[in-house]
Amino acid sequence: MKPIDYTTIESVEVEGIDTRDYPDFCDAYISYAEIDGREATEEELQELSDDSHFVHELVWERLF
Repeated sequence: MKPIDYTTIESVEVEGIDTRDYPDFCDAYISYAEIDGREATEEELQELSDDSHFVHELVWERLF
């Protein structure tokens, strides 16, 4: 699988946010995303969820 171009990511949904896990939010994951106008595959969602920095930034945006 080729690397995901993060500039083409749209409509991202994050789940598993547990505020008791502040500030790590290690249970958060990407449950849905659109990449270049199409729904991300399970493999792409897993790759995005594995990018802890990306997930962490999205959690912070959602909470604050």
